Amino acid sequence: MNWLQMNEDLSFRKLINGSECPENLKYDFNKNGELRHIDTNEPFIFNYQKSYDGNHKRYQILGHLITRYVYELLEKACKLQKIYIPADAPDNQLHSFFFMSENALTNYSTLVVLLQDQGTFRAGQWGQKTIIHEGLQHGSQVPFIIMALQCSWGVIILNPNDNSIDLKTKPEYLNLSKKEDSTCPPQLSWAIPKRDSSSPEKHTLYVWDHFISKSTARNVAFIAHGYGGLVFVNLLMQRTLEVMKKVYAVALIDSTHHTMHQTKGNSEVQAWIWKHCREWVSNCKPLDKSIGCLVKVDCPTVSTGTEKYSLAPSSSLQSIFRYLKNSLKTGMKECFIRSPIATRSKKRS
Repeated sequence: MNWLQMNEDLSFRKLINGSECPENLKYDFNKNGELRHIDTNEPFIFNYQKSYDGNHKRYQILGHLITRYVYELLEKACKLQKIYIPADAPDNQLHSFFFMSENALTNYSTLVVLLQDQGTFRAGQWGQKTIIHEGLQHGSQVPFIIMALQCSWGVIILNPNDNSIDLKTKPEYLNLSKKEDSTCPPQLSWAIPKRDSSSPEKHTLYVWDHFISKSTARNVAFIAHGYGGLVFVNLLMQRTLEVMKKVYAVALIDSTHHTMHQTKGNSEVQAWIWKHCREWVSNCKPLDKSIGCLVKVDCPTVSTGTEKYSLAPSSSLQSIFRYLKNSLKTGMKECFIRSPIATRSKKRS
């Protein structure tokens, strides 16, 4: 994938130049989606200064810029729409948001939902450190989005980690902090939770209730990484009948869910998980080799082909989409066999 050809007007370097960034942050993504120094072509170096605080601040700025850049990739390169939630919130309220392909809720029979791990990174990223050290091909969700769109499937990119806004990052706070205002409560919380998105679970539940469940798509698939797997099982328990009816396949990647604990012994849900879920786990075995000796065996489990947790999603990409396509075909065959029309046709022949 040539990342520079995805959008000619898109440049990480332009984003840096347009921001108030340290002069030593001279990086850009090359045609392979790898972050490299524009003068030396070397990978990113964290220990640039002797001061840890200075290095950490520089790293935070880089992470913020990568988040903005990935958002631009989703909107300008992948042609996704940013959807603000909650839908009824006034403009002056704090919003969260997620991304969705055009007409994803009305023009597609199959819909794919990407649900990331827990962390500071936002929508469109499997892992920010992975983007910095391994590149966009491995750390971003763009390859998954492109493959889903090539299959003519609708796409929804959840933003489960966008839970609050930190006033410490606002100019008003920075000005206040310089004044030593003794009237400020010593333990004042500066983080304001975002309504209906104050946790990954609430964010996912809201998008399900107001968007996914109302879509015309007959077949919905989830791809969930790490904590995202736990969030999906929580959704399954909160909206059991709806999810079991609408979701035809779930691809879990190094999931942290716990079926026995989360399902509370619900045998029907456990049977559904076994039939409709498959998990890819970081393992040195070749890709797709069965992993049957794990303590948590609640669905078929296979290897990602790598022991690196950070590379698990990208290593499993091709295998996951084969699984989703095969599950879709299997579901259609079962539906055809059970169809009354098919039964009558069989009798006539």
